[in-house]
Amino acid sequence: MRYWLMKTEPDVFSIDDLMRAPGRTSAWEGVRNYQARNFMRDGMKKGDRVLFYHSSTDPTAVAGTARVSREAYPDATAWQPGHEYFDRRSTPEQPVWMMVDVTFVEKFPVPVTLAELRTLPELREMMLLRKGMRLSIQPVTAAEFKAVLARARRLAKAAR
Repeated sequence: MRYWLMKTEPDVFSIDDLMRAPGRTSAWEGVRNYQARNFMRDGMKKGDRVLFYHSSTDPTAVAGTARVSREAYPDATAWQPGHEYFDRRSTPEQPVWMMVDVTFVEKFPVPVTLAELRTLPELREMMLLRKGMRLSIQPVTAAEFKAVLARARRLAKAAR
């Protein structure tokens, strides 16, 4: 099993939206960065765990977890003229862009903010914390995933 961090803007698609989706599952569409696409296409497998990260909000934070429930398949939004994710280079015969399905696992009672993540020594090498790192999909080590979960549990306990 592998671990990932997937960024989303909560005003576009949040952890709550995933919780409310039919079957608590949604396609992760609209990825238009080649490296992020390659992570989905070549690395993500069914059952992989995901840190669900809210970006472009204040504060940015890991809001919960999900799992990959369907491996990479063509992102058909790229073939829909007028769609915000349309890309004329992509066709059903030769798709350029891919997506995976993710299924809700849990919402953290207290999100783990970026500032909080930066305080954890075990995350000092985490891709998310590197200067200039803007990829919407990033690999996470098992140790990093466990450290974020442990911090989320401590924050939830302290909030009770």
